Amino acid sequence: MKNTVKRLLGYVGKYKYPAILTILCMIGEVVFEVLIPRYMALLIDNGISLGDTGYVYRMGGVMILLTLGAMLLGMLGVIFGARSSTGFAMNLQNAVFGAVEDFSFKNTDKFTTPSLITRMTNDITNIQQAFQMTIRMAMRSPAQLILATFMAIRISGRLSLVLLAALPVLAGFLILIGTKAHPRFIAMLHRYDDMNASAQENLIAIRVVKAFVRGDYETKKFKKCAADVRDAQLRAEKLLILSGPLMTLTMYACILAVVGIGSSHIATGQMLSGELISFISYISSILISLMMLSMYFMMLIMSSASAKRLVEVLDEVPAIDENRSSTLEVKDGSVDFDHVDFSYSGSDENPTLTDIDLHIQSGEVIGVIGGSGSGKTSLVQLIPRLYEVNAGTVKVGGVNVKDYSTDTLRGAIGMVLQKNVLFSGTIKENLKWGDPNATDDEIEAACKAACAHDFIQSFPQGYDTNLGQGGVNVSGGQKQRLCIARALLKNPKILILDDSTSAVDTATDAAIREAFKNACPQTTKIIIAQRLNSVMDADRIVVLDEGKINDVGTHEELLKRNRIYQEVYESQTQKEAA
Repeated sequence: MKNTVKRLLGYVGKYKYPAILTILCMIGEVVFEVLIPRYMALLIDNGISLGDTGYVYRMGGVMILLTLGAMLLGMLGVIFGARSSTGFAMNLQNAVFGAVEDFSFKNTDKFTTPSLITRMTNDITNIQQAFQMTIRMAMRSPAQLILATFMAIRISGRLSLVLLAALPVLAGFLILIGTKAHPRFIAMLHRYDDMNASAQENLIAIRVVKAFVRGDYETKKFKKCAADVRDAQLRAEKLLILSGPLMTLTMYACILAVVGIGSSHIATGQMLSGELISFISYISSILISLMMLSMYFMMLIMSSASAKRLVEVLDEVPAIDENRSSTLEVKDGSVDFDHVDFSYSGSDENPTLTDIDLHIQSGEVIGVIGGSGSGKTSLVQLIPRLYEVNAGTVKVGGVNVKDYSTDTLRGAIGMVLQKNVLFSGTIKENLKWGDPNATDDEIEAACKAACAHDFIQSFPQGYDTNLGQGGVNVSGGQKQRLCIARALLKNPKILILDDSTSAVDTATDAAIREAFKNACPQTTKIIIAQRLNSVMDADRIVVLDEGKINDVGTHEELLKRNRIYQEVYESQTQKEAA
């Protein structure tokens, strides 16, 4: 835990100065507050008891000034504390988000998206609250405890012994909570992950939910997740719930004991009335400071689980070495798979691809077909090094992909993924992901090549049309064409189309492929498709079967000799004839 705290405090950065000011303000506030009961005792014993009105006014004035000073320092402490804690949380959010951005797909798969969202929201909020309590309460309460104890002992050392009976009870309770509550909070945060996963899944797939009239089912499922969070939270916090009543009971028991013993001291002349009132104030301050420390301890237990989860993300080593020092440039679009084995788990026991030996010349058009789960998408994801191979090498431009910096490698590859993703903003802003400096003419040319220009122009605002979150304002086919145009704007040496024309009609598909010949003739094109029409005119077609290359050849060659290709061709021909 010590290393975890040290690791996280490194992100306080420049906000350590308002944190220090917060601590100083809290200590100053305590000093003023501790002096007030002392002057109150003097006011009662030397002013009111003796009828000295002038003394009463003087002491009253001092008490007012001390109160105003404590109030001012308390306000400044709140301001500085808020500034420091929010700045710390911002730095931590940026660090976690930056770490996630450096993750490879394998790292992201390990944590899952909902869990990462929970860590960047709920967990960071818990850490922020714990930090704010540390620089305020954790500094204020010990100072209050020490100073109030000192003043109480000055008034009556014997009466101060009453506190000794309360301390073992409080210490035992805190130890019990520390050993029992922490694992329960870990379990609670995992339940939060599950609930966020359910919410995210439903929001993304809301159209499917409504289309299949599954709203009631999904609502019940989410209610169960929410109930699980509630139950886990109650189980984690039911130990903490007892702290308030126990602390209150201890405090009032001590005060009653002090009043009882102190009254006898006043009767025998061992103590004055003002001193007893002042002593009760100090005892209350001591017990309140102990209560605040116990609350802080509870917050640390809650936040320690969050701290551990955040450090797991920050310390996660990306599965892919970025090789940022490399200055190599991608000279051409040739691709070589030299006896490549690959599995998502990194283990050889359940391979996704086995002994892939394939050599693609720069400028070639390669089609890739195969059944579901045959490894088509896995194959092309190795080219931009989204995943690492288990064995063998992948080369681009004659160089092992590991020898490039990932920015250089991926900058030379245009990729249209199976799942088309657009972002909030205008069509033009989305297209400029391909090239932030693209001119309007270049954007228009790319859209014409992707057969997207005409439908964009049909919108009232044209290229300035706002797409909404995830591109909800365009159809599936339009979204695919925009993603193709975005990839073309990169002017890539390799263009990968992963079943990216499945939502467009065959005529548009043919028009896009024809436009490619003119728009990027030197670009290597790798086209994954379910429809043979999309790959029939490719220079070569790769047939994948169960993670292995079954055959490679032209359409005519495969139609003569490859049984898998023949079956697919016959099946699709019969459907078209029907």
